[in-house]
Amino acid sequence: MRLRPRPSRGPAWQGEAPGRRRLFGLRARLVLAFLLVAAVSAGTTAVLTFREARNAVLATAQDTAVTSFRSHVRELGIHLPVSPPDLEFALREMASDGRPRPWYVYAEYGSQRFSSATNPTSTVLTPELRRRAHASPRGSFQRVVKDGVPYLAMGMPVVFEAGKGRGVPTGLVLFAVMPLPEEQANVEALVVAARDGALPGLAIAVVPALIAARGVLRPVRELRKAAQSMGRGRLDTRIQVSGRDELADLARTFNESAGELERSVDELRQAEARARRFASDVSHELRTPLAGMLVVTEVLDEDADRLDPDTARAVRLISAETGKLAVLVEDLMEISRFDAHAAELNTDEVDVAQTLHKTLERRRWTDGVVTDLPDGIRAQLDPRRFDVVIANLVGNALRHGGVPVTVTLRTTTGADGTAWLVTEVTDEGPGIRPDVLPHIFDRFYKADAARTRSAGSGLGLAITVENVRLHGGTVRAANRPGGAGAVFTVEMPLRPGEDPA
Repeated sequence: MRLRPRPSRGPAWQGEAPGRRRLFGLRARLVLAFLLVAAVSAGTTAVLTFREARNAVLATAQDTAVTSFRSHVRELGIHLPVSPPDLEFALREMASDGRPRPWYVYAEYGSQRFSSATNPTSTVLTPELRRRAHASPRGSFQRVVKDGVPYLAMGMPVVFEAGKGRGVPTGLVLFAVMPLPEEQANVEALVVAARDGALPGLAIAVVPALIAARGVLRPVRELRKAAQSMGRGRLDTRIQVSGRDELADLARTFNESAGELERSVDELRQAEARARRFASDVSHELRTPLAGMLVVTEVLDEDADRLDPDTARAVRLISAETGKLAVLVEDLMEISRFDAHAAELNTDEVDVAQTLHKTLERRRWTDGVVTDLPDGIRAQLDPRRFDVVIANLVGNALRHGGVPVTVTLRTTTGADGTAWLVTEVTDEGPGIRPDVLPHIFDRFYKADAARTRSAGSGLGLAITVENVRLHGGTVRAANRPGGAGAVFTVEMPLRPGEDPA
């Protein structure tokens, strides 16, 4: 297992537009929540204050008018039967003497109607007020809004004192209507004052909202930067803890988790290093005795024909297995070099078609392989490693696919203008099962778990991937259309350093 810092992929919302992130970010939501609370508080306070102030203004004018009107009604010197001239004169005097400002006064006596002046305010008197004024000896009053103008309407019956606190109704009922323009103006002034006071308050509330949001978001930003730093492989990243609130607890938890993760990764890296070192040491230690064993098996192979059949069969089996073991040791040593980042490229400008022909001829594969190799394609490659790549792919196709195996060569140009060398190896076999494709380049992976013994070491395709990556390229496996055969495609830049990857 190789542990490498994974590239940072950014936050989960990286696909969103930056403006949208800022608009609906945590800072904006905190400020909006703070302003919403401030607006609700200011609005509630303003409404309650306005209501109390309005009631106080109206109650003052109302109490003064009602008290004055009752006093005038009690002091009214009207004798029965009612004399219209005398009653109208009394009504005019009462109207002019109204408090806190002059009234419009009306009188009802049976079916007769009298007023202090000709005016339209008699329509303010509602049937409900008339009914209560006739029914209650103390009268009644009511605030009425007519055509947008507020009025105070009062009604009270005229009674004769019969002694012992008893009053005898006379049938005469007086009504007074007092406009409330000044009170209305005061109420409107209160509304304007409440509005003008709330708006600056909300504007000022933005400052503490920003300060509070900054205080909350600073630890969150530090946590985000620390997480990004850890994502880039810096496992020693820690957050400075200050305070005793929930954010401080979060920072401490992050630091504890980061410490545990760093210790676990260090242990895994040490275990990985020990495993790599063990594989490398074992491979080196096996290399010398295997060299001697290969010499001995070659000698035995030459004399196998002079031995009895059973001994000859055993000698050839030992020779074949020793050869496989030698290949496995060489592959393990190559893998250990890749894991230790000790593998290097020794590039040279080569004719790719000639290099491929030499690879096939050296292994005597020319009879079972069909080639489509245009001349004149030159690339900057490591000839030895490119030979290993092609040999592993063609050898794998010959062992597990079906003949003929086809090797094609071409060049292509990427969207960024990079020139690529594309090599394809196809076969006529049954193809690769879908469940095998994701693991085809894994080390020691075999499609058939029952085939624990095979001609290969199980590391060939893994070594192929590492060699291609060392050139800055990629290799992928797929099936031909219809599933008739496998296709391995190798893409490498024609010139080193041209591929940004």
